Amino acid sequence: MGRIIVFGAGGRAGRAAVEEARRRGHRVTAVVRDPARYGDLAAGGAALTPDGAAGRTADDTVTTPDRAVTAAGDAAGRTADAAVTTPDGSAASAGGGTANGVPVVAGDVTEADVVVRLAVGHDAAINAAADLGARPGDFFPAAARALLDGLARAGVGRLDPLGLASALETGSGTLLMDTPGYPQEYRAFYLGHAAGTDVLRTASTPLDWLVLSPAGDFDHGGTRTGRYRTAPAGAASRISYADFAIALLDEIDAPKHHRTHLGVEAG
Repeated sequence: MGRIIVFGAGGRAGRAAVEEARRRGHRVTAVVRDPARYGDLAAGGAALTPDGAAGRTADDTVTTPDRAVTAAGDAAGRTADAAVTTPDGSAASAGGGTANGVPVVAGDVTEADVVVRLAVGHDAAINAAADLGARPGDFFPAAARALLDGLARAGVGRLDPLGLASALETGSGTLLMDTPGYPQEYRAFYLGHAAGTDVLRTASTPLDWLVLSPAGDFDHGGTRTGRYRTAPAGAASRISYADFAIALLDEIDAPKHHRTHLGVEAG
């Protein structure tokens, strides 16, 4: 099995990704803003509920209509201390911790040199990070550039960032955020996500990538079914966190889609 690094591992999508990777036998490094706040990740992985859905955290706050990013709990924010990957492949940092094979470390996903130090020795990366204190139009492109640079230098072959349904095309080719009646109060956030994807699309890089998002919204009470399907954007579409994580890990274990933004929904 491989080694996977998950940026933004503290939120529901990141936690579900950590748990699904561990379920498949991968070695996982979890990157968060402040490891001291996420001792449960180190102690037992992703703190799943019995039905397999990732449990809510205190800062698991819904911020957008499609809610693909859930507030500070998904952030691997700016910190002064960067984690260092040790020769045996484990990661450690000031304030970090590890148990059950899941190192939990602090890191800044917008700093390429930090990404390199964290990602060396990993085969693939998932990015579910957001910094809601930053301008979306600055944060998401900066994260994309740092990941492209840092992961390539670290020798990581695949990046699967969590995208946003608002920035995904509908069946008619219109972005969901541009469809009639779609809420516009978070448009800057939608556009920031889209700008991050544009950085990936226009980059000349050896790194393979796939932006994956719910086709509409997360089913916040949904359980693990083991089924999903690809779909264009649709406001009524839903998928559970656990099934979304299955889609993420399937695209890491046996990639079928490359260098595009793909939506998935319950199947």
